[in-house]
Amino acid sequence: MKYNYHTHTALCHHAVGTNEEYVLAAIKAGFDEIGFADHSPWDFKDYVSNMRMAKEDLPAYCESIKALREKYKDKISIKLGLECEYFPKYLPWLKDMIAEHGIDFLILGHHFSVDEPISSYNGNLCAPHQLYDYRDDILEAMDTGLFSYVAHPDIFMRGYPVFDNHCRKITEDIILKSIATGVPLEYNLLGYSHSINDGKEGYPYPDFWKMIGEMKPPVTMGIDAHYPEAYLDSELYQRGLDALSALGLSMQEKIKMLGE
Repeated sequence: MKYNYHTHTALCHHAVGTNEEYVLAAIKAGFDEIGFADHSPWDFKDYVSNMRMAKEDLPAYCESIKALREKYKDKISIKLGLECEYFPKYLPWLKDMIAEHGIDFLILGHHFSVDEPISSYNGNLCAPHQLYDYRDDILEAMDTGLFSYVAHPDIFMRGYPVFDNHCRKITEDIILKSIATGVPLEYNLLGYSHSINDGKEGYPYPDFWKMIGEMKPPVTMGIDAHYPEAYLDSELYQRGLDALSALGLSMQEKIKMLGE
């Protein structure tokens, strides 16, 4: 099955295109199943994020995806999801939203630790203790059973200066937890396209993925689509598959939904 569950919408303020345009592009590209996983709102107090939908947008987001699922049910399977950080203080609120709106899946995109209003972006980490905080969050999140997979697990290498022994340790720990829990790690094609176009190593980070190739946890691949045409980049998609194959890896045939 050809699938992608990492799709954003204009509600996150840094993606473009209508939701239907993403669906039509996915159908044209021959996808069997897609998921929308826009950046989750959170129950922030007196703080407005510039990278995610507002709480007030969530009902319309969910209804839009459900309407598209019904409209195109004979052409493609569509799942309703969210990309979330692991914020323990907000988990009761998140679980209520999952039940209220019938959300199918969550992917763990851990951009901030503890709470966005007081945290640094995890793509700008520069000190070892920050790496271990990131690792601890990822391990706890995978143990919850809430997340279908970990998006860009190597996001910390966007800013960390060198893949040192601290990076090797937290990578090993993340891989071992992935093996133990069965939660896949994502090879992120948006990051891959940036590395190709900009010539900068961020994520997928080669040394991180070399360790994955050696230890063989479950893996998947995500387009991380922020514009509909991302679905039509068949060359990039194939390059991602080839990169996984070169490491002796292949995508999971199926990604678990909530409740499975």
